[in-house]
Amino acid sequence: MTPGTVTDVRFTLLGTGTSSGVPVIACECATCTSSDPRDRRTRVGAMLEFNDPEGNPRVILVDCPPDHREHALRHRIRRVDAILFTHAHVDHVFGLDDARLYNVTMQAPVHLYAERTVLDELTRIYDHIFRPHRNVNKSFVADVLTTVVEPGRSVRLFGIDATPVRLLHGALPILGWRFDAATPVADTPLPLAYCTDVNGIPPESWAPLRGLQTLVLDMLRERKHPTHFSLDEALGTASESGARRTVFTHMTHDVRHAELSARLPAGVELGYDGLRL
Repeated sequence: MTPGTVTDVRFTLLGTGTSSGVPVIACECATCTSSDPRDRRTRVGAMLEFNDPEGNPRVILVDCPPDHREHALRHRIRRVDAILFTHAHVDHVFGLDDARLYNVTMQAPVHLYAERTVLDELTRIYDHIFRPHRNVNKSFVADVLTTVVEPGRSVRLFGIDATPVRLLHGALPILGWRFDAATPVADTPLPLAYCTDVNGIPPESWAPLRGLQTLVLDMLRERKHPTHFSLDEALGTASESGARRTVFTHMTHDVRHAELSARLPAGVELGYDGLRL
C-alpha cells in the first residue's frame, strides 16, 4: 500500500427508485408484482465506504432519502461521517432525522455538505434539528455540522476529493458529485461520478464527467420526461462521457430489470438496490 492512500473503496447503490419507489402503492403492473428482487427499488441514495490513509473506516452518503432507515438496517451502517446532498426534494432528504442514531454510535456530529439554497431548505424542513432551542420539550435530535459547497470547488474528505458538479433537473439547478482518491489508487470504482435527477448538463460540467472509471446516471424510463433523462438521452450521455462503466439509477416501474438489461450495450447496465461497485 502506498503511504497516504485510501483503501478498500466501495460504492453501494442503496436505493435506485423514483420518489414513488417500486412497487408503487396500489399498482399491479408487471414490474410492481415482479418476483425479481432487482425490480424492488427504494428511494434513491448511495454510500461511499473506504478506509482513510490512517486506516480508519469512513462512510459518506449521497443524499438521505425517506428509506434511509431501511438502507441502514439492510447494510448494517454503523457510522456516517458526511452526507453530500444533490438537492432538497423530499425523496432525497426526508431521512435526515435518522442521522441522530449515528451521533450516538460515533459520539460525534454528522457533517452535511450542500449548496446554500439546499441548506436553507433543510433548515426550513428540519426546524427541530437546526433550531433546537425552539422545541417545546428537550428532544433527541440530530447533531449536524454544515458546509456550503459550490460547483467545481472540491472538498477533501478523509483522503477523498469530492467535487460538486452543476447539473439541471428540469429548470432546477442541482449537483452531481465526482469522487477521486486524493492519491490515486488502482482497482477501485474511482474516479466515479454520481448524477441523479438530471436531464441537462451545462457545457462547463462536461470536464468532471470525463476520465471516469464509473458513471452512475439518472435514467427514469424509455419515454421522455421533462426533468429526467430517458433511456436514449442517458445512453447518449454515457457515450459522451466515455466512462468505462455506466450504471443507471432512479428508475420507475416502467423499467423491468431483466427485460431492459438484455437490450443495453456493452459497458452500460441497470443498477439495483444493494449493487456494490
